[in-house]
Amino acid sequence: MSVASTVSSKSARLLVIDADERARQELQRTFEAEGHRVAACADATAALRELRGQRSDLIVLDLDLPGVGGLALCRLLRAQAATKHLPIIITSSHNTEEDKVEAFAAGADDFVLKPATSRELLSRVSAHLEAAERARALEGSNRELSFLADLGRGLLHALSPAEVVRRVAGATFEGANAAMCAAVLVSHTQAKARGDAGADAGRASICVFDREGSAEEDASLLHFEKLVAWLAGAPSASNRVEDRAQFFLRDEDHAVEYVAPLRFEGRALGALVVAFDRAAECDQTEERLVDAAAQQAALAARISSLYEAARLSSFTLAREVERRTAEAEAQRRFTEAIIDTLPVSLYAIDRSYRVVAWNRNRELGGQGIPRGEALGRSVFEVLSRQPRGTLEDEFARAFETGRIERIEQETNAPDGTTRHWLVSKVPMRAEGGEISHVITVGEDITARVMASRAVARSEKLAAVGRLAAGVVHEINNPLATIAACAEALESRVGEGVYGGASPDVEDLREYLKLIRSEAFRCKHITNGLLDFSRARAGQHAPVSVSEVVESAARLLLHQRRGPSVRIDVELSEHLPLVSGDEGQLQQAVIILAENAIDAMPEGGTLRLHGAHQR
Repeated sequence: MSVASTVSSKSARLLVIDADERARQELQRTFEAEGHRVAACADATAALRELRGQRSDLIVLDLDLPGVGGLALCRLLRAQAATKHLPIIITSSHNTEEDKVEAFAAGADDFVLKPATSRELLSRVSAHLEAAERARALEGSNRELSFLADLGRGLLHALSPAEVVRRVAGATFEGANAAMCAAVLVSHTQAKARGDAGADAGRASICVFDREGSAEEDASLLHFEKLVAWLAGAPSASNRVEDRAQFFLRDEDHAVEYVAPLRFEGRALGALVVAFDRAAECDQTEERLVDAAAQQAALAARISSLYEAARLSSFTLAREVERRTAEAEAQRRFTEAIIDTLPVSLYAIDRSYRVVAWNRNRELGGQGIPRGEALGRSVFEVLSRQPRGTLEDEFARAFETGRIERIEQETNAPDGTTRHWLVSKVPMRAEGGEISHVITVGEDITARVMASRAVARSEKLAAVGRLAAGVVHEINNPLATIAACAEALESRVGEGVYGGASPDVEDLREYLKLIRSEAFRCKHITNGLLDFSRARAGQHAPVSVSEVVESAARLLLHQRRGPSVRIDVELSEHLPLVSGDEGQLQQAVIILAENAIDAMPEGGTLRLHGAHQR
């Protein structure tokens, strides 16, 4: 648990991010004149690169940056763990309420209007640095308390010296972010052996956490005789060692050791040795943490020794009790884990309709009833929102018939959606053959039901498409005949078969032209409908977006629901081709357009706009 070193408000490292070089340099001079170290960047990319290479204590960020803007960069910094709590002051030449609201919404700690006076900027920077320093101090205290509480809870279960040293060494290694950590408990006789080379390390309890975080019960990782000699001197205080010749850990890379004796009733029962690679990493916070851990470890070591003494007097009985208790607990946890792991909602009742099992998924269900509140209660009290008569009938049938019964149900989720469930009532027989319990298993089949319905809708749409294609083919034949007859009559009129320049002949020529034109228009419409009905999934080819939109608009014009809806098509010239399936693209445009028309029951204008976005 390494707490960041406090940063003086007069010697902090600031990062200035401003596209204006003149403003950037002026801010840099202002902050450096106050003793701060300043790095300056002109854009977001350079700022992120600077933050990756060097930690900063505060950021002064201009709102108007090229490329990634100041607000976007602020949000990005707040989303990263390393800069989540870093003070950020937004500067801007725009004094609008919207800019301020957006800046604070993006995570800024302050908003300063440019140009700001040096005194105002320095005052705000100092205030935020001091607030950050207080927050770090509070965080360090909280982490210390949390560490000690966790260690204390862990030591409550440490019933042997080996467990004590393992828990203390492991917790201290992680909590202090140490390079290495060792916890040692020695006998009182060994503690008196002033450096005696014959001191028996095999009778000591040793645990060393190496650089990889592995726990080793290996005395060779320590200068054990040197440590025993130090303990024999009955040290009353911890010792900070920076002389490599005095180190207790056999490691050549760390720079400092902090050694705390495990003292109880005036005797040194052992030691806690913590190594750091840099002297700065072993600050007062870490020293206090190690000292507190050593005090708890000494008490736990004493308790464990008393427990060991009592345990030796009834060793055989204790081992058997522990073994059977562990087996029973393991079996219980294993059974609970199996039930909780099942991807279904499960509970069981006895013949008195009392809940005897309630798995994890049932706790997270729609009612969200914790297991502790459900076990032992009547199922009708727990499932109060379900009709009691229906539940009684279902359970009664299961107890009487002994057959598994499956029921499909629908429920409304809190968000208003409908959930589909397959509920199974499974009778469970006791050793005598009588049904003693009924297990209820609920499986969420919403996805399966929705998929089945989607398939059915797809099949209906496919059938409608095939029907439309057949109808179009039938219509196209008479349309072709009408158009051909109109063309033939036009040719005969042109040849003068029906006379010369008679007004009736001109009317006939006009009518025939109109018939042919309308026939070809009808055929164009039916061909568009035929293309739309053809399923060609996955057939990608170059497609003209303009043709797709225009074809869809023509179809919409002839099936428009209200005369007060106008369709305008706006297409840019020379739109590039796109790779896709023309029928599917047209279908997507038509569906979107129909939804828009449905949203205009009183009429309006539907605008289909196509443009190339670079």
